[in-house]
Amino acid sequence: MQTQTWQDHTPRRDSTELRGLVRKAARFGLVVFGCGLAAACGGGGGVPVPAVDTRPQLPAFDAPEYVIGPGDTLSIQVYRLPDLSATVPVRPDGRISTPLVQSVVAAGRTPSELAREIERELRRFVREPTVTVLVTSFVGPPARQVRVVGEAAQPLAVPFREGMSVLDVMIQAGGLTRFAAGNRAEIVRRETPGGPAQVIPVRLADLLRDGDMSQDLPMRPGDTLVIPQSWF
Repeated sequence: MQTQTWQDHTPRRDSTELRGLVRKAARFGLVVFGCGLAAACGGGGGVPVPAVDTRPQLPAFDAPEYVIGPGDTLSIQVYRLPDLSATVPVRPDGRISTPLVQSVVAAGRTPSELAREIERELRRFVREPTVTVLVTSFVGPPARQVRVVGEAAQPLAVPFREGMSVLDVMIQAGGLTRFAAGNRAEIVRRETPGGPAQVIPVRLADLLRDGDMSQDLPMRPGDTLVIPQSWF
C-alpha cells in the first residue's frame, strides 16, 4: 500500500525578494505615520490646542479706605447685641453717640478704625464686643470733598471718589444754568490746606454740549469747580 505524501506547492521567494518586501512595508508605515501627524497638526481630530485668552486684563483696583466726615450717616452693628446697635449721624463736631458710648470722634477715621475704638469703649461694659461700622450716607471730610459753586443747576459738595472727573461732578450737579459762562469755568486746587491756589481753566460748555472729552479733566480731593455767570 502506497502512502500519499502531501507536498507544499506554495511558490518560494528568494532572500532578495523578501528584502524588497520588507523595504516596501517600511515605506508604507512611514507614509501612514506622516498622514496621521498631518491630521493632528491640521486640527482634524488630533490633540487639541489650548485656547489663548486674548481679552485685555484690567489692572487691580486698590482704592484707599473711606474716611468718615461730618454729615455722614453710620450704621453701628454690635454682634449679638441689637440693643447696642444704632444708626447715627456724624455731628458737625465730628463725633457720634451710641448706647453706652456717649461721645466718640468719628470724623477723620476709617470705618474699621472707628469700629475698633467703639470696641475699646464697650469693653468697660461688655466682654469681647465685636463691632461693625457701615457708612450708609456719604459726605466725607472737607479735604476729601469736591465742591461745585456758581452757575451749576445744583451747586453742591460731593465726596471724592477715585477716578472722578469733571464730567462726573457735572452730572451730579445737574449741568449748567442758562446764565452760565461754561467755557470760562475754573478748577481751584490747593496741594496743601491754606497753600497757594492753582487755577486750571476748563471749557465746560464744550464738554457738555459738544462732547469735547479733552475737557474732562481729572478731579482731586479738595478741588472747587467755579462756574461764572455770563456777561450778557
